Amino acid sequence: MFSIDAFLYNISSVFLIPSLTLILLALVYALYALGSLISEALLRRKGAFRSGLSGYAREAGINSDDLELWIMKRLELLRLTSRVSPLLGLVATLIPMGPALLALTENDASTVGENMVVAFAGVTLALIAASLTFAVLNIRRRWLLEELRLIEREREGVN
Repeated sequence: MFSIDAFLYNISSVFLIPSLTLILLALVYALYALGSLISEALLRRKGAFRSGLSGYAREAGINSDDLELWIMKRLELLRLTSRVSPLLGLVATLIPMGPALLALTENDASTVGENMVVAFAGVTLALIAASLTFAVLNIRRRWLLEELRLIEREREGVN
C-alpha cells in the first residue's frame, strides 16, 4: 500500500548527501575567505595592498553606481554562503532526525546515535561556515566602501 509519509521521507532523504556536500564546500570556502582576509589585512597594515576597485574605477565611463555594482558582485558569494549555510545545516539536521526518532521508539540506541551524529555535525559545520563568511563579508564590505568613498572624494576634488 502507498504511504505518503514514506514517499515524502524518501524524497527528502535524497537531499542529505547534496546538503552535506554543500556544507563541506561552504566550510572550505569560508576557511579560504578567512585566510584571504587575514592576508589582505596584513598587506593593508603594511600599506602594500591594491584593490581591484581602484583599478576598475580608472576605466573610462565608470561612475559610482558601477563601482557599487562591482562591490556587490565581489561580495555576492560571501553573502550567499553566509545566508544559505544555516539553511543547509537545518536540512542536514532534519533529514536524519526522522530515522533517529523512529529508532528511539524501537529502543535502538545505536541507530539514534548514528543519525544524531550526522545531524549535529551537519548543523555545526554549517553554522561555522556561515559565521566565518558573515564576519569576512562585513569586514570586506567596510574596506570596499571606505575605498569607494576615497575614490568619490578624489573625483570630487578633481572635478
